[in-house]
Amino acid sequence: NKGKFYLPSSNGPFKCLTRRDFVRATAVLAGAGALSTFNGLPVFAKANMDELMEMFSKSNIDWKQASGTELVVGGLQHPWFEKHSPFLDSFTELTGITVKQEIQSDTEYVTEVPVKLGGGSTTPDVYMVWALGQSVAAGWLEPLDGYYNDPNLTDLSWYDLGDVFNSAKAFPVWAADKVTYGMSVTAEAETLFTNKTMFDKAGLAIPKTMNELYDAAVALNTGDQAGIVLRGKAAGDAVTWPGGGFIFSYGGAIVDANGEIAFDSPEAMEAIDMYGKICRDGGPIGIGSYHWFECLTEFMEGRSAMGLDSSNFATDFANPEKSKVADTAVYGAMPSAPGKSNAKPNMWHWMIGMNAKSAQKTAAWLFMQWVTSPPTSLMTSSLGLATTRKSAWSSGDFTAAFGDQAAEASLSNLSNADGDLFKYAWFHPEAGAILDQVAIALNSSISGENVEKVVKKAADKARKAIS
Repeated sequence: NKGKFYLPSSNGPFKCLTRRDFVRATAVLAGAGALSTFNGLPVFAKANMDELMEMFSKSNIDWKQASGTELVVGGLQHPWFEKHSPFLDSFTELTGITVKQEIQSDTEYVTEVPVKLGGGSTTPDVYMVWALGQSVAAGWLEPLDGYYNDPNLTDLSWYDLGDVFNSAKAFPVWAADKVTYGMSVTAEAETLFTNKTMFDKAGLAIPKTMNELYDAAVALNTGDQAGIVLRGKAAGDAVTWPGGGFIFSYGGAIVDANGEIAFDSPEAMEAIDMYGKICRDGGPIGIGSYHWFECLTEFMEGRSAMGLDSSNFATDFANPEKSKVADTAVYGAMPSAPGKSNAKPNMWHWMIGMNAKSAQKTAAWLFMQWVTSPPTSLMTSSLGLATTRKSAWSSGDFTAAFGDQAAEASLSNLSNADGDLFKYAWFHPEAGAILDQVAIALNSSISGENVEKVVKKAADKARKAIS
């Protein structure tokens, strides 16, 4: 199916549109001056508007029931915004709802949005949820089960929840009350990425174990290049995510199933020690201040032999217009810890939620349903977005944009990930305070401090924060 674009029909097989159809339609629109672009990418939804609208018309939903509404959607700079934004005109045509986007940097977003929501602001109506536990405990999120089950708002047969990854469906469900408070919009897992040219030149194999990862990072760390790039910044939204994958892979936890602090166990301390050694001996100068952006940039510029971070980096690495490693990046499973058959990579589904104070809840739900629907997911996946739908991941357009090998490695790491270990920590009501202490411990390990001492101190502070 490579080279073809698929839109699902609710009453039969997929309708197949060839690239020739797209080129022909695109040429007509371009000639009329009607074809817009986003980050240099053609907006294929414009070329395929009639077909897209037909697919939505197959649903048993009155898409115009909130026509005339303006909706505010808030979030941080992220591929999810980048990939769905080109299709917002089709959403407005379908529903009569206009969308105003409020996009901020990571730091601005996680700092300012809680203040707005905590102050009772009615906007954003829909927002990217970074801390489910905090949002649920504070009452900022509207429960969604009633919207799913309202036939006036949702056509469950057409929406097809069976097409959504199980982990994506379970992610927004709050364990304490089994209520769904959000919708997953992306799927990503901690994934190894390597520069094949550098490995071949050094005569090294792609590492499969943590010890091999350390040895390769040290061997490839020269004056001209780093052996590895990893996040090192001592912030709860930085080093803790890849570091968490190390802790889980060694058999540890950050928070256990009973809600107790657990990152000072022997297994977790061994993982934190190894993370620090790899960064310290195989990473670039200044790695202790690295966030995800520095890791992305260093590898993409060909200044590092490998890294471990989000599988979603693959779309940037594969883009020859901005990447120097488009032809040499190779992806793999996260290396396993000693005595373990498989790693337990960290994982993440970005979620969107509805502001409980929103005055536009019907419009908000229609947007949330539209942006996660089978047709929109296939459209955004054709631009390389790793959505939560199986049909999108299996489409030829997604693998062409994301990369066959990258998609295979990402799915492997997603299947090995333990979502519960992630949720115990990141969805804890005091996640911010806990993860900040984990970050301090990991950063201190990178600096070469005594791991047992710094971890015990950090864990004690985390326990006081949640007591």
